[in-house]
Amino acid sequence: MNSVYYLLAIFAGLGITLQTTLNGQLAKGIGGDSVAAALFSFTAGAVCLGLFSLMRGGIVTSLAAIPAQPWWSLIGGVLGASALLSYVVLAPKIGLSALLGLAIAGQITSSLFIDHFGLMGAAERPVSLIKLCGSIVMLVGLAIALFGDRLSALFPS
Repeated sequence: MNSVYYLLAIFAGLGITLQTTLNGQLAKGIGGDSVAAALFSFTAGAVCLGLFSLMRGGIVTSLAAIPAQPWWSLIGGVLGASALLSYVVLAPKIGLSALLGLAIAGQITSSLFIDHFGLMGAAERPVSLIKLCGSIVMLVGLAIALFGDRLSALFPS
């Protein structure tokens, strides 16, 4: 069953790349207004989630429990909107591979801390040396992907 979850995670990553590309094109098509493009994207997403919630049922009970949640658990939407807006703004400036590679680097680094210490109510999953080494290899790979052309210029063949 884990392989299905891993596959879904890959498709989620693909979706983020496509979303970033499409939102950048939308912003370009509406005169470079990144905020309007992000607003449209979040509005369309909210409508889809609203329809899904209505079809699934139980949404009123879930929404009624929101005020009892810790304040920090309520800022996810603000962080998501900020991330989406930064993606729309940064994609044309630094390119998709740099943007998403650096975003993934931030995700890897922060997820290691959150997992290791069980922060914000997450399950505690200690970071082993091998997991840490794997993450470092990924970050080194990102650095090569981002700066490899500059490094290869230093060592002409």
